Amino acid sequence: MKLLIRGGRVIDPENNIDGILDVLIENNKIKAIGRDIPVNGLRDIINAEGKIVSPGFIDIHVHLRDPGYEYKEDIITGSKSAAAGGFTTICCMPNTDPVIHDGVVAKYVLNRSREVGLVDILPIGSITRNLEGEELSEMAELAEAGCVAFSDDGNPVMRSDVMRHALDYVRMLNLPIFSHCEDLNLSRNGLVHEGYYSTLYGLQGIPAQAEDVMVARDVGLATLTGARLHVCHISTIGSLQIIKEAKTAGAHVTCEVTPHHLTLTGEIVGDYDPDTKVNPPLRTEAHVKALVDALNKGIIDCIATDHAPHNIECKDCEYSEASTGISGLETAVPVIMDKLVNVGLLSITDMIRLFTVGPCRVLGIDPVRLSPGYTADITIIDPNEVRRVNPATFYSKGKNTPFKGMELRGWPWMTIKGGRIIAREGHLVQSMSLGSQ
Repeated sequence: MKLLIRGGRVIDPENNIDGILDVLIENNKIKAIGRDIPVNGLRDIINAEGKIVSPGFIDIHVHLRDPGYEYKEDIITGSKSAAAGGFTTICCMPNTDPVIHDGVVAKYVLNRSREVGLVDILPIGSITRNLEGEELSEMAELAEAGCVAFSDDGNPVMRSDVMRHALDYVRMLNLPIFSHCEDLNLSRNGLVHEGYYSTLYGLQGIPAQAEDVMVARDVGLATLTGARLHVCHISTIGSLQIIKEAKTAGAHVTCEVTPHHLTLTGEIVGDYDPDTKVNPPLRTEAHVKALVDALNKGIIDCIATDHAPHNIECKDCEYSEASTGISGLETAVPVIMDKLVNVGLLSITDMIRLFTVGPCRVLGIDPVRLSPGYTADITIIDPNEVRRVNPATFYSKGKNTPFKGMELRGWPWMTIKGGRIIAREGHLVQSMSLGSQ
């Protein structure tokens, strides 16, 4: 099978490519990249004029809820959501039921994702059994089963000795720990960022230091053990400074930021819309500006959605009772394009790097690239497409998004996985095997 992508602006940060080029795909691989590649009777030609062609986007922080919470999301709907959002690979968190704390559950996720056959899904195993923060999970078994990292996700490992032992363990496996940095003693019962708006809205606050303290602890332990530490959904000025200093000192520390922490502040909570309730909470304008600045300075390694779909009952309730999280796979690209790239706060090349090369380096895998011989995983963006966010059209079961109703410019136009077009203009192009439904 041959497919030619004609005349798009090809941007590949890993190969330092940025130009109007053609991309030829043959037998699921990149065959050639260049100007005016001969058609030679080829019928499958994609006119990408005015579009941006890049390596397939990767999201390393996704909640698929499967097994155990399929009423919120499952591997089929999560895969569809990823494809529609321009992602060809995602990493799923272990807060399932049963928890991904042994090889059996990890293999279930991998086998199910292969049955669906849409995007690559890489499981993340838990740090501790049942996410309880006490007893380490079967880390070697999880790694052998295919897990690419370890995390207790929304359950911070409060015991320093357990985290230290976990870091010692993963150093032998050469895999990273993804840390949810939150001191529960400081954040307990909190709902929003502590400050002006928490006082104005009468909601219990969470100080920025609840994050900073745990970032400092985990970075210190990573330095002690020499292990790889990845800080999830960074959101504060203090955390950025700690990570910057650790990187300068040579520690194996990386971090991610979400689209919502880059573009929204706690002011939006004033409507008491539970879709604005996230953890860590939306911060102040000063924190947001610092995060954007850190993107441009290379302190932050990648953008990740922290896709957290919930059923309507978990969000259609009082703010204090609502679950935390945003359904983010289908809005990540247009949010970053509209709120950052289009207004000159982030270059399109850096955005692509943060969705491609950055995630690969966090995971320690070969960076995705548009090179001959590489798998044809490709994301094509229409920088001029304007669309209003309508959660009712999401493939995800989670309709919880604070971006609903916003008009955004710059959407995924096509997602190609292994040389096969799987999504176009936000819609799946062809049905997958999908296993048993």
